[in-house]
Amino acid sequence: MNRNSPDKDKDNDEGIRLAKRVAAMAGVSRREAELLIENGAVRVDGVPQMLPQSRVLPGQQVEIAAGARPEPIVPVTLLLNKPAGMPTDNAHRLLVAANHHEPEREGMRFLPAHVKGQHCMTPLETGASGLVAYTQEFRIERKLQEDAGILEHEVMVDVAGPVSPEVLARLERSPARVSIGRQSDEQTGLRFALKGARPGQIANICDSVELRILGMRRIRIGRVPLAGLQPGQWRYLAPHERF
Repeated sequence: MNRNSPDKDKDNDEGIRLAKRVAAMAGVSRREAELLIENGAVRVDGVPQMLPQSRVLPGQQVEIAAGARPEPIVPVTLLLNKPAGMPTDNAHRLLVAANHHEPEREGMRFLPAHVKGQHCMTPLETGASGLVAYTQEFRIERKLQEDAGILEHEVMVDVAGPVSPEVLARLERSPARVSIGRQSDEQTGLRFALKGARPGQIANICDSVELRILGMRRIRIGRVPLAGLQPGQWRYLAPHERF
């Protein structure tokens, strides 16, 4: 009778799950070991490893940071500068460590768990760029849902050609507050401030006065600004920021 189970054979051939190794080293439960790993407290051969299901061989060195505690990961809210031409449904793919806003990297450590279960609360048209909010936080999700009709969005819109005073007056009768930021014979930069903005709404307003949109970029949602993010970059919502 073969006393070696298939699982033991697999452990011998491919190593064991990192969570199992950490649990044995730290004298904690498997779930607590997973939390230590997901919190970035574990290194394998000197390299941070944050996937509990990864496998390690007997000869590999596993280290647990001194003083690390198996605490649940705190939910976060992420702010992305969605590039123009990318559907919002696909933009979550940009929420990876390589696209984390560099000035913030040292102060806020990225964890893979920060992008799991993220909900996009402020979608944009595919052709538009700018600020999009994702959240794991129930209070933020509820706030954005409850205040959706009164939350102000600031959007910079480039349209073809000059905008006459008559057209501007018609725009000012729309639900948005509209002003001219810059103007030339080729194009005009308009600033829209609109409460409860919905995808397609600004395009409909411009269509109603026969303005052709060249580009659209959302730079603020409520009191939260785009704040220097380049297209494709993201940052964390800071503790002091409020929508």
